[in-house]
Amino acid sequence: MLGVAALLLIAGHFRWEGLERVESAFSVVATPFYWLADVPSRISQWSHHNLRDWRSLAAENERLRKDNLILQAKVTKMASLAAENARLRQLLNSATHLDDSVLIAELIGVSPDPLRHVVVINKGSEDGVYDSQPVIDAHGLVGQVVEVSAHFSRVLVITDSAHAVPVQVNRNGVRAIAEGGGRLDQLTLSHVAATTDIVAGDLLTTSGLGGVFPPGYPVAVVTEVTEDPGDQFLQVTARPLAHLDRSRHLLLVFSENGVPGPEAAAAEEGPAE
Repeated sequence: MLGVAALLLIAGHFRWEGLERVESAFSVVATPFYWLADVPSRISQWSHHNLRDWRSLAAENERLRKDNLILQAKVTKMASLAAENARLRQLLNSATHLDDSVLIAELIGVSPDPLRHVVVINKGSEDGVYDSQPVIDAHGLVGQVVEVSAHFSRVLVITDSAHAVPVQVNRNGVRAIAEGGGRLDQLTLSHVAATTDIVAGDLLTTSGLGGVFPPGYPVAVVTEVTEDPGDQFLQVTARPLAHLDRSRHLLLVFSENGVPGPEAAAAEEGPAE
């Protein structure tokens, strides 16, 4: 009996090892099929995950693009404000060197007619502005007031063809008349005798003649002097010093020997009833 049992155990052992080998071989053969069968599921999970990441990246990119545009707009606005502050400081700095009282005005309109050099400012009779009042910027003479309403005024610029201003050469006091010709970058001096001592680079200032413009305000710099042997007058051109095409803030001048400033006018009128 013992021999039979031993034989059965030995036979069972070999059969078990055979089954394990068969199962191992089957597992090796079936693994690729299992992997291939799972490919659609893996692709679906990968697509879903990557699609979600792509949408997230696209949304974040759009948000960053909008933030960048906003920041660029803010930087541009800050640059504009910085430039405007610099111009205002320059304007106020020039005002401190004036003997006359001044009032700051802002340019709010320009004549649409290319043949007329007229601008509109946001100060009027309520602010003490008067007809023929001189207007300057931080660099030189701009023009004079030609029309006044309660809250607005029109200013005729010195380069308008209808404008003329008495000037003198700062170097030697020679007097002349600077006339506009319709170009923002040019004035002409009329009836300058051929023997006049005037050269390119001379500074022209208001002479004070005529009683409209106080003396001493910078007007222009002589750019060219041409002498024609057959002509008794020189052809003189000058470049205005005021930034006529850029200045946004202007100064209304209240001359001491002219119309009093708004503070003095208010004091003469007395308190409002």
